Amino acid sequence: MAKVESLYGTTPVEIFESGLENANDIVGVATAVMWKDGRITVGWSNVDPASLARMILMLDEKQRRDTISDAELNP
Repeated sequence: MAKVESLYGTTPVEIFESGLENANDIVGVATAVMWKDGRITVGWSNVDPASLARMILMLDEKQRRDTISDAELNP
């Protein structure tokens, strides 16, 4: 059985940076979502490297749009 480590307080960027640094060691991806009502939904998948790369790019784009003003994104 897999060992589960707590990542409380870790940002998605930190998790994915670690994943990029250790990409050759990844055999599956686990995801947990915390809903506004406090429920947590958890699951995992044996994702292929191309799909993992797309998820990382999409999260990076979302982080940029959430933290950078429209003027900086569209000069």
